[in-house]
Amino acid sequence: MSARLLLLEDDPAIARTVAYALERDGLQVTHSLLVHDARQQMASHRFDLLVLDVGLPDGSGLDLLRDIRTAPLTASLPVLMLSAHGEEIDRVLGLELGADDYLTKPFSPRELAARVKALLRRAGNGASSTPAAAAPLFHDDESGQRISLRGQPLLLTRREYRLLSCLLRGAGRIHSRDALLAAAWGDDSESTDRTVDTHIKTLRAKLREVDPAREYISTHRGMGYCLDV
Repeated sequence: MSARLLLLEDDPAIARTVAYALERDGLQVTHSLLVHDARQQMASHRFDLLVLDVGLPDGSGLDLLRDIRTAPLTASLPVLMLSAHGEEIDRVLGLELGADDYLTKPFSPRELAARVKALLRRAGNGASSTPAAAAPLFHDDESGQRISLRGQPLLLTRREYRLLSCLLRGAGRIHSRDALLAAAWGDDSESTDRTVDTHIKTLRAKLREVDPAREYISTHRGMGYCLDV
């Protein structure tokens, strides 16, 4: 599974360029325009690295960095800070608050990607000393048509199993309702998009019974659904 990054940047043009450079290297990028949205993303998803801009319309990436470093679950999360050219005080504050690296604008997307990969390697090397590997989040027993979450079997109907199995095979990718309909009901089915929505709702409820602290299936308006792992 490729590393997941949260990019907090209020300039859409910069965000698109950065996301393209990182995704070209096989990384998954979630973009937030505001500090508030970034906090919500972190509450619902696990990230391997954060790229935070300093000046945002609703606050500062430095405030988010301070909170990250004081929370036990995110205290060691790699963070790369971005700031406007010449803002030395931001750079100093960021490093004092625990940023792992810093880049000032304008910067080369290739340099940013190289720094991100270096931080991920450093974090990975530290994690490699862990005595035992964590169990997989999901386990799909295709022969028995059963799926487990965190070691607990999910009580799924045949359609729910097919839907979740399809989402799991393409985890991190957005699946259109038509694709999910074909996967679970077949090309000749007379079922509609509304049928998919209803089954996704029940799937979410069953996932929530096992892990109430996390929302695994995200909705992308006008596009479809994505399983975030």
